[in-house]
Amino acid sequence: MRYVLTFNMLHFSRVGVGSPSKEYFMVIDTGSDVSWLQCQPCSDCYQQSDPIYTPSSSSTYSPLTCRTRECSTLEVSACRNSACLYQVSYGDGSYTVGEFVTETVSFGTSGKIPKVAIGCGHDNEGLFIGAAGLLGLGGGPLSLPSQIKATSFSYCLVDRDSPKSSSLEFNSAKPADCVTAPLIKNNKLNTFYYVGLSGFSVGGQQISVPPTLFDVDESGSGGVIVDSGIAITRLPTQAYNSLRTAFTRLTPHLKSTTGVALFDTCYDFSSMSSVGGMVVGWWSKEKD
Repeated sequence: MRYVLTFNMLHFSRVGVGSPSKEYFMVIDTGSDVSWLQCQPCSDCYQQSDPIYTPSSSSTYSPLTCRTRECSTLEVSACRNSACLYQVSYGDGSYTVGEFVTETVSFGTSGKIPKVAIGCGHDNEGLFIGAAGLLGLGGGPLSLPSQIKATSFSYCLVDRDSPKSSSLEFNSAKPADCVTAPLIKNNKLNTFYYVGLSGFSVGGQQISVPPTLFDVDESGSGGVIVDSGIAITRLPTQAYNSLRTAFTRLTPHLKSTTGVALFDTCYDFSSMSSVGGMVVGWWSKEKD
């Protein structure tokens, strides 16, 4: 893919769908598997910047039946007149419901791939403002990387105010000067990509938390995932409380103010011309 755009703290990629191909802005999400876009006829669709995808305008649109492998692989599915229906819900309350189909997906001038299973969403709700849908880049069998048999993918996300584009690439060689941390596999959940976080520091001072706090347990719970579909880093309560205490102790000169939503440690900078940075560092259990 050639570029990714950011809007409202989400990252979009321009992807072609259908034959003839029409391009759509789609959210890139490493925390889910099913790719989908809003589809006509819409029973409930949010506002998007592109025209809503119309199945009848594409010669390669093909509904999946309930007996197909793709349909049986869905976490939540149903049948209607032998057609496979899907439903995907997200942690923030967003969801998409519709028909599970195959379509041709293209990536600019890099080529096209036929018969990719995607959701044709007729009922969609959530914080996908502007996007036509979502690209599921997780580790499960229905994710886009799995379906196109990509051995790897990478993305580089620039600051949202940068004049440059971010990038999303499949099967690219690893840069010689890159620093990496190995991803951990969860045998209970194949969608998520985990990193082995062992600790963090605030202002150069290591915070005391049990390293096991970030482990994946035998039931598959816990762990630290990398999720491009979420703009906020979130921690277990014990770790968060330790970080918050350390941060407030090192910033007594800042004027505190009322919290907003889930943000309970907020500051009023209205009387300040500049604010110095506070560095929060993280490190993994293994380094490559």
